Amino acid sequence: MRALRRDRDLKAKRSGRRRRRPLVIIAPVAVELLGLWLRTHRVGGNIIVRCREGHLFTTVWVPGASVKSIRLGWWRFQRCPVGHHWAIVTPVRESSLTDEELALATARRDIRVP
Repeated sequence: MRALRRDRDLKAKRSGRRRRRPLVIIAPVAVELLGLWLRTHRVGGNIIVRCREGHLFTTVWVPGASVKSIRLGWWRFQRCPVGHHWAIVTPVRESSLTDEELALATARRDIRVP
């Protein structure tokens, strides 16, 4: 009787873990997606970013994935193609840029590996 109850409790505990597993995977991506939307009003793709030294350039931003950078929430640590250095970059809202800054940022792109 006790063994049967113990098995039933163990199965219930395991099924609870299985239900939480997708949430643990999806929640960080959803938070990054929300942060990106609030910063740029876009959910990914070609995003204009600014490095810590103020350089503007366009990069491919895929929420929940990164090949050429280290993800730090809605910041990324990646190579700046303008200053040729490694830096933390942050997305920039295009509407906050002047026409000149926008033209410079769209002309400067990092490597095309998503």
